[in-house]
Amino acid sequence: MSKIAVFFADGCEEIEGLTVVDMLRRAKLDVVSVSVTGSLEIHGSHKITFFADVLLEETDMDTFDGAVLPGGAVGTANLGAHEGVVAVMKKFAETGKLAAAICAAPSVLGENGILKGKHATCHPGWEEKLEGAILSQENAVTDGNIITSRGMGTSIDFALAIIARFADEDTVAQVRKGIVY
Repeated sequence: MSKIAVFFADGCEEIEGLTVVDMLRRAKLDVVSVSVTGSLEIHGSHKITFFADVLLEETDMDTFDGAVLPGGAVGTANLGAHEGVVAVMKKFAETGKLAAAICAAPSVLGENGILKGKHATCHPGWEEKLEGAILSQENAVTDGNIITSRGMGTSIDFALAIIARFADEDTVAQVRKGIVY
């Protein structure tokens, strides 16, 4: 079974990360919420507090098949400043594992050379940070092992694109039907 990490930092856009966690679990994928704060408690950008499953420093990322970065301006800055997160995203992108980001978070991929020559999207106003990317305005963009999306309103499309990478069309259809989408 595929194993996917969703990284959470304080200031994250809660819906963008938790929608992915929820929908991947509906698809029976092994998804793990990973805190990069040193605490399991996460404080989202809209004052929603929740708990991650594990801490990054206690997690063997080599056992994962992909990683996801939720957005939120502050959360994105915190993810981009975390050396461990950046190292994982670079390694996963280089080795063909999933490297996915939504909203402002594709900027972390762009600023670290991961999007050069790749089709990608992001929240309006963050395009200049997608260094070397071929920009799109689609809700969710898949280019090989890189998946990007625009924002909270595209979270379902983003999650479905991730599910499509790891599951068959029937699973994607069942998840869509189950959430009445």
